[in-house]
Amino acid sequence: MRALVLRSFGAPLEDTELPIPEPGPGHVLVRVAASGVNPLDTKIRAGAAAHARVEPPAVLGLDLAGTVERVGPDVTGFRPGDRVFGLTGGVGTLQGSLAEYAAVDARLLARVPAGLPLREAAALPLVFITAWEGLVDRARVGPGMAVLVHGGAGGVGQMAIQIARARGARVFATGSPRSLDVIRALGAEPIDRTTTSVEEYVAASTDGDGFDVVVDTMGGEVLDASFRAVRAYTGHVVSALGWGSHSLAPLSFRGATYSGVFTLLPMLTGKGREHHGEILRAAAGLFRDGGLRPILDGRRFELLTIDEAHAVVAGGTGEGKVVVDVGE
Repeated sequence: MRALVLRSFGAPLEDTELPIPEPGPGHVLVRVAASGVNPLDTKIRAGAAAHARVEPPAVLGLDLAGTVERVGPDVTGFRPGDRVFGLTGGVGTLQGSLAEYAAVDARLLARVPAGLPLREAAALPLVFITAWEGLVDRARVGPGMAVLVHGGAGGVGQMAIQIARARGARVFATGSPRSLDVIRALGAEPIDRTTTSVEEYVAASTDGDGFDVVVDTMGGEVLDASFRAVRAYTGHVVSALGWGSHSLAPLSFRGATYSGVFTLLPMLTGKGREHHGEILRAAAGLFRDGGLRPILDGRRFELLTIDEAHAVVAGGTGEGKVVVDVGE
């Protein structure tokens, strides 16, 4: 099979012929149709994501959508011909999706719902799972809650807005001026983070009470701002980028709580992988109900134009999720 191989961090990905992997117990062989590209993919390639535990040579690519080619022993939930998607590789020792085939743990997969193209399905796994773990698993978002999403036009932010709205919350989202139309189109109240202070949007959106749930998708100073924007006593801050040092005083003085989300953990440890499949089945259901739509960048990329795809993502110039076409 054709695959792109990272020989050393920061180097070009090499177009390489590799043997088609054999699916072992509990695994399925997937013919890859498309690979979603995330900022994390570019950081892994650059050697700037030690938490992903990748050691070259490696095939990168976190998100996958494709068709089951054959199933290994002990697999009962899938059969050849099934269209599937998942967050399946590109970290640790797991082969990624920048290859024509991948043998993946069936627990990480779900069927792609009818009407959802494989290219769009490939855009969902990492960002949807991250948003779901924060909002549903940690914060238990529900009807009537006021939810603030930082970076609402980003990949995780878009998913967070749609999940929170589907669960009956009132959603507000911060963004740059050029992203406010996207936030508004997704059904959230847009907040221009470049002109509005934390105190101003807390006062305008919650009468000064603070948000029930604050979702940080950006880290750094934005996480610090999240601690100041959350409701006292019952508020909950969740972050997928809680790295570095932060003062917990603003959060503690509110008596509020914090949760970190580390979406890669089941892939790296092997524990809890079935929950990723459960979350993606929820994504499929949300799509069928009309509550979920991925927004893709209009440009088309293939394996041989991966450098261009990564440059778009690393530079933040995409107009939606970037997807690489791998096969049919």
